[in-house]
Amino acid sequence: QVQLVESGGGLVQAGGSLRLSCAVSGRTFTNYIMAWFRQAPGKERELVAHITWSGGGTYYSDSVKGRFTISRDSAKSTVPLQMNRLKLEDTAVYYCAAREISRIEWRYWGRGTQVTVSS
Repeated sequence: QVQLVESGGGLVQAGGSLRLSCAVSGRTFTNYIMAWFRQAPGKERELVAHITWSGGGTYYSDSVKGRFTISRDSAKSTVPLQMNRLKLEDTAVYYCAAREISRIEWRYWGRGTQVTVSS
């Protein structure tokens, strides 16, 4: 059974940092792209960043570029998201997701972790 489990969310002041982690299990993700999405209240789910598990190629949305860093730790089977210089608008539920490189649909999802940035 494939599982993606997020952790590391919480309350942080604007300008601070948080490190999220997505623990993955149940299959190998060699041919997968791993991603972090977020959804703020009343807004659509937004792709924040993704990384190719095998090659490490990354993508960032313009809203987080230069502040967030996605990585993958093959030994620990985790996908961390380091978030620096957090802004109020980064407040959202953050979700980990995975899809095969050759497919469009994000097949696997975690349940999410809340990130709240306060002033």
